[in-house]
Amino acid sequence: MPGEAIAATNDVNRIEAPVTFKTYLMCAFASFGGMFFGYDSGYINGVTGSAYFVNIIDPGQAALSGPHNSLIVSILSAGTFFGALAAGDLADGIGRKWTVIAGCVVYIIGVVLQTAAHGLGLLVAGRLIAGIGVGFESAIVILYMSEICPRKVRGALVAGYQFCITLGLLLASGVDYGTKNFPNASSYRIPIGLQFIFGVILGVGLLFLPDSPRYFVKRGRIEQARKALCSVRNQPADSEYVEAELAEIIANEEYERALIPAGSWLNGWMNCFRGSLMKSNSNLRKTILGTSLQMMQQWTGINFIFYYSTPFLQSTGAIGNTFLISLIFNLVNVVCTPISFFTVDRVGRRPLLIWGACGMLICEFLVAIIGVTIGFNKTHTDAAGNTVANNISAVNAQIAFIAIYIFFFACTWGPGAWIVIGEIFPLPIRSRGVALSTASNWLWNCIIASITPYMVNKDEGNLRSAVFFIWGGLCTAAFVYSYFLIPETKGLSLEQVDKMMEETSPRTSAKWRPTTTFASEMGLKSGKIDAGVTEDVERKGSIF
Repeated sequence: MPGEAIAATNDVNRIEAPVTFKTYLMCAFASFGGMFFGYDSGYINGVTGSAYFVNIIDPGQAALSGPHNSLIVSILSAGTFFGALAAGDLADGIGRKWTVIAGCVVYIIGVVLQTAAHGLGLLVAGRLIAGIGVGFESAIVILYMSEICPRKVRGALVAGYQFCITLGLLLASGVDYGTKNFPNASSYRIPIGLQFIFGVILGVGLLFLPDSPRYFVKRGRIEQARKALCSVRNQPADSEYVEAELAEIIANEEYERALIPAGSWLNGWMNCFRGSLMKSNSNLRKTILGTSLQMMQQWTGINFIFYYSTPFLQSTGAIGNTFLISLIFNLVNVVCTPISFFTVDRVGRRPLLIWGACGMLICEFLVAIIGVTIGFNKTHTDAAGNTVANNISAVNAQIAFIAIYIFFFACTWGPGAWIVIGEIFPLPIRSRGVALSTASNWLWNCIIASITPYMVNKDEGNLRSAVFFIWGGLCTAAFVYSYFLIPETKGLSLEQVDKMMEETSPRTSAKWRPTTTFASEMGLKSGKIDAGVTEDVERKGSIF
């Protein structure tokens, strides 16, 4: 009956407690993990352009060779790939926050090795180890934040993680700019060593935060879940909000556990790939959606700018202070990312990803077309032997369109991809699903970081501006992908996202509204947790 549906909808909306300053503060601190993700990814762009560093790795050369540049940049992504996969199991075993803390320890060890390096071997080993720590953090911080953030502002708070990534990239660019002319090892040791601070701040700070209530429910620790929920919602233990939300989490866990039995370690991973590809709520469909979404984020070509813009712009010979241009690109990234704080929970995830891809593809094709006709690719040698652009205005237009392209990425795909992967997986496979999605991000990050020098270096592919035809084509694929496959998840609890994906297709998902709760379907209409249900969850969780 319509009246019953309205009542049920009101009951659904009554679940969530008011958002307090403490809640914002806790989620904001968790997002700090993005700082060393961004910084560690970004500092290498400037370091590989430092004359002193280049002379250590390739003595007597003006720039790093393609193979050395590829290895140094991409080895971090290789470590993060394996770190993200391992983090999925750890997060279900020792908890979300302890997995991130373990990642901080591994990361710090890698930073120490990199700082001590005075050659290729130890530097590469340190970046590989640091990458494993970044993999732990990048997968599980998103998972942790998605599970503790209130649904009404979850998008904005998780977007804060991407904002911290951009801050890390900007800080790295600024430090690189300040140390680029140092005539000694400080030119690379200072940018590397500063990362130590980020690992310590996040690792120590997390000691004082609660773990995810959903993790405790998954492990059958109901009272710990209640205490954690009281903390993250800033509510007393007898709060009706806490009782109602906990009942919904427990009921959803029971529902999902009936569909997805835990079983062995191998079975736990196989659960991520079960179901029909044709059903939008199947585990296989969700896993493919999460991994392909992160693949698409890398296909936008954004890390070409943040990894290689300095040596790329140097290779064109068309621009003087390439370090300053790279710093400006990072500044655009930082300034524009907070726009998503206001749009992602109002406009929605799906429209942002669709229109973001559209904006990026237009900008990238324009950069490519201008470059191969009158821009970067058209230069001459002046009387002093310097390479000079034929058309400075065209070069400036290319730089402007690259900045606009960064704007579109920063307020759409940058935060959007991370937000969606934290929302689409059911609790029994959530940690492994997010881990697989994050590993996909780093796998493609590694692939792109490895092949890009061969695409643009003068003695290899020498594509120069033509490389933007590739990124523009891939952004076109991302536009089509977003329209047909991305569901709308704004304003829903993680449990409601499960139900929405069960009952809609991506193109109709924005119209879906909850009419019932998992708790009411289990007969917990008063929002109170039945003792029998609690005992059953505790028993099942104890044999995890």
